[in-house]
Amino acid sequence: MSARALTLSWEYPPIVEGGLARHVRKLCEELVVQGIDVHVLTRGEGSLAEEEVSRGVVVHRVPTPVRPTDLDEFVTWVEHMNADMLAAGVELGDRFDFDLVHSHDWLVARAGHHLANRYRRPWVTTIHATEYGRHQGWVDKHPQSRIHGVERWMARRADRVITCSHYMRGHVADVYGLDETRISVIPNGIDPSELVPVDDLDTLRSHFAAPDERLIVLVGRLVYEKGFQLALEALPGLIRRMGRLRFLVAGSGTHEDELKRQARRLGLMRHGTFLGWIGDDVLHSLYRIADLCVVPSIYEPFGLVALEAMVSGCPCIVADTGGLREVVPNEDVGLRFRSRDPRSLAAMVERVLTDRELRDRLVTEASEHVLRFDWSDVAGRTGEVYRELRPRRRRSPRRPAGGRRSEARRPPLGRRESSAPPGR
Repeated sequence: MSARALTLSWEYPPIVEGGLARHVRKLCEELVVQGIDVHVLTRGEGSLAEEEVSRGVVVHRVPTPVRPTDLDEFVTWVEHMNADMLAAGVELGDRFDFDLVHSHDWLVARAGHHLANRYRRPWVTTIHATEYGRHQGWVDKHPQSRIHGVERWMARRADRVITCSHYMRGHVADVYGLDETRISVIPNGIDPSELVPVDDLDTLRSHFAAPDERLIVLVGRLVYEKGFQLALEALPGLIRRMGRLRFLVAGSGTHEDELKRQARRLGLMRHGTFLGWIGDDVLHSLYRIADLCVVPSIYEPFGLVALEAMVSGCPCIVADTGGLREVVPNEDVGLRFRSRDPRSLAAMVERVLTDRELRDRLVTEASEHVLRFDWSDVAGRTGEVYRELRPRRRRSPRRPAGGRRSEARRPPLGRRESSAPPGR
């Protein structure tokens, strides 16, 4: 009998805030292919259906107000979203007999924990990143302290924690005081068939660089921990030494205005373009028109941008930190520079852009390396975690829509008062 899992995520396509939405969608769709009955509980907006089946995944959407941009307001908004998801999850528990609950990151932790308690089923949580890591340990003030507290509570309460890299397993264990045996490492996957570029790549490139200019691309959320400021600092010297060089920054975020001010101070604005947020077709095309992709992160749990670049045939250099060491494990597939060091970054950029034989070798070797990050393998390893935790029991027949359990069978929302997240 196949397992039935309830997955919680604060974003699920077509609502996409970042890489989490795509990760959850691909994982759930591949779990369905492997015979697991997957339901997703997520937020809804506008005219999106409250319930639909998409590629075998049953998606349940909870209507939520528009997400605020202020971080303090956002934390409060998250708490209300969890309360709404919890109420919807109780109703789902009356209709379906779930074997486990799998939530993604702190944003849905409260609902995931209480629903697992209510169903008396195991709770799995995937920690994609931590507030501690994003802020280099500075989590003593609100709202960072609040988020960090929820993440610590979540990691300690879950029956199993999943991280996307061995680096993250050690990081989570150290920061939250966990035994590493409770943490499973399952990397992110990539599907090359979904990185579809625009039809006319030559015309797209001509918008940003002349035929005799070399084009460097930086992709990601424009936040401090992504380290784009380090790449900008390295560019003036590179331009003086190498001549015709241009850059593209694709993404948006809280650090965007500061990065533009830095670029103006360094006299870089005539040498490149800040694209802001762009659609997937243009984003995937940038890797194909660029001569080099640079990933200068200060904190990086995994390094999906590097993987996307490699699968698109773009040479890649990355900071020697975090999960990037596992995505780029050696100089056969990409080069690593010293983290937080603009001079080391510049040296690696110059090395790649002046050595055609090296670039060709990196592209060839990387095309084989990326095959390790296959979604079917990711889902298979996730399914193994499910099977390890799944209680041995006979399946109760599925209740028809609208059917309800008797009140006497419903366990309380929490096992004890201290099971609530910090601050509740």
